[in-house]
Amino acid sequence: MLNKNTISSMVEKLQKRLFVRNIEGVPEDVKEGHFAVIAVDEYEERRFVVPVSYLKWDLFVKLLERAAEEYGFEHEGAVVIPCRPSELERLLAQQEAQEKMLSCKPSCSFTKHY
Repeated sequence: MLNKNTISSMVEKLQKRLFVRNIEGVPEDVKEGHFAVIAVDEYEERRFVVPVSYLKWDLFVKLLERAAEEYGFEHEGAVVIPCRPSELERLLAQQEAQEKMLSCKPSCSFTKHY
């Protein structure tokens, strides 16, 4: 397991790669506030574009720790994560649903009747 200093360094390197780059070299599907990751296992490789806000998510940070241990962050381009693409897709969908729930305000109010 990586310590907090290593994680901070890893996130700092990732942030530098995300924000200090030539805008012309960024693919069109990577909008501001997002970055690309590639989930790879022995059978499949799939690219995802995820919000930078996911860097606050503990499970995503753990995936980045695994990526740092296996591949490092010294290469250009998308971050490669050693994870089945279908598993990452499931985790990202869960996170997106959770963030939507937290950002939603109730559309109706309940009144107590006596």
